[in-house]
Amino acid sequence: MIYIAIILFAIFLDQYSKYLVVAHIKPIDTLPLIPDVFHLTYVENTGAAFSLFTNMQIFLIILTLIFIGVLIYFLIKIPDIKENRVINVSLAFIIGGAAGNLLDRLRLDFVVDFLDFRMIKFAIFNFADVFVVCGSIILVLALFNNKNFLENNDFGTLE
Repeated sequence: MIYIAIILFAIFLDQYSKYLVVAHIKPIDTLPLIPDVFHLTYVENTGAAFSLFTNMQIFLIILTLIFIGVLIYFLIKIPDIKENRVINVSLAFIIGGAAGNLLDRLRLDFVVDFLDFRMIKFAIFNFADVFVVCGSIILVLALFNNKNFLENNDFGTLE
């Protein structure tokens, strides 16, 4: 199934990039690729997006497990037909990204972030975050594009 491959690819890319950052960037703190624009900077994030819920790892782990479980439920329940494929791909992106950061929380008690866009003074993030955000944007666009989606699918109850 292509969606499992997407999830595994997202986890692999995220975890391998973090492995490389820990091995090569952590000892030097930051590596300017484009000075004052884009750096690779090692950061240990004990919170969620924009450091929300800092030092609440158990809460974040439980929340992420529930979130992943709900998304897997929908990925299984949504019929794999042409009209729903973009929705299912977006769910796979989100699941893979969430799982990548979950693995960090379980192994390290924090998430490794390293993509540092200094020119726009944005939060430092990682590839798991990219998958979650891109998957979420694609999901919203796909749902707006597929107006009959909710009317044509019976998801039952979450039991």
